[in-house]
Amino acid sequence: MVVLALMSSMLFVVDQRQFGVLYALGQIKEVITEPGLNFKLPPPFQNVSYIDKRLLTLDSSDTEPMLTAEKQRVVIDWYVRWRISEPTEYIRNVGLDENAGAMQLNRVVRNAFQEEINKRTVKELLSLKREALMADVKREVLESVRGAKPWGVDVVDVRITRVDYVEAITESVYRRMEAERKRVANELRSTGAAEGEKIRADADRQREITIANAYRDAQKIKGEGDAEAARIYAESFGRDPQFAQFYRSLEAYKSSFNKKSDVMVLDPSTSDFFKTFRGGNAASTSAAPRK
Repeated sequence: MVVLALMSSMLFVVDQRQFGVLYALGQIKEVITEPGLNFKLPPPFQNVSYIDKRLLTLDSSDTEPMLTAEKQRVVIDWYVRWRISEPTEYIRNVGLDENAGAMQLNRVVRNAFQEEINKRTVKELLSLKREALMADVKREVLESVRGAKPWGVDVVDVRITRVDYVEAITESVYRRMEAERKRVANELRSTGAAEGEKIRADADRQREITIANAYRDAQKIKGEGDAEAARIYAESFGRDPQFAQFYRSLEAYKSSFNKKSDVMVLDPSTSDFFKTFRGGNAASTSAAPRK
């Protein structure tokens, strides 16, 4: 059992996704980059640790606003794709695991973003110049990690996922946009109301013109009819004066007794108003032969 335990402590496997770092009495003796079965001395003479060699992603976790060139406070979300390329330098200058590198890289990337954003306006951050910003940030980060004490890491890409105002400014922008939309809507309503009044006024004018023309034509036709009727009456009355007198009397009776409540007080012996009634038989008798 002791021999088996000793043998197992002398064997270790390096995965294809990892670097194997072999320590001898606390010092790095060898970095194993190829996967497979390897041998070492039993602890405490030699120990082994593993570091991820895959492409890693670092997402921004800091929501503190940054100032632009026009002193506007904006919040930026970003991410970085990076990997450990030199495990020895990484362990000596950064830390023993990936978390140590992520923490320090987060600080360096944020400082680089702050420096570059201070040189640019919000419009530039939202335009095609964003690519230039990310390229400049990547260049500064690479200069930092490849400085006097190299970190042993490689920064593959730096990307911005969101640029936005801080919450207070965003709310103000939304209110300003809402006010602008309301102003445009009110302007359109006013224009529509004015056009509606104009259309209604034109329709009323056309209506009045149409009614006036119709009334004029009706009066003209009525006048012509009245003239023709008067001519016929005159011609008929000229042929028979007694009939004309009789017709006028009937029209007078019709106008006088238009309603049931109409009352007239006359002296039949002295008034000529009922002369036709009194001489109706004689008029009929004298008119019959002439007919």
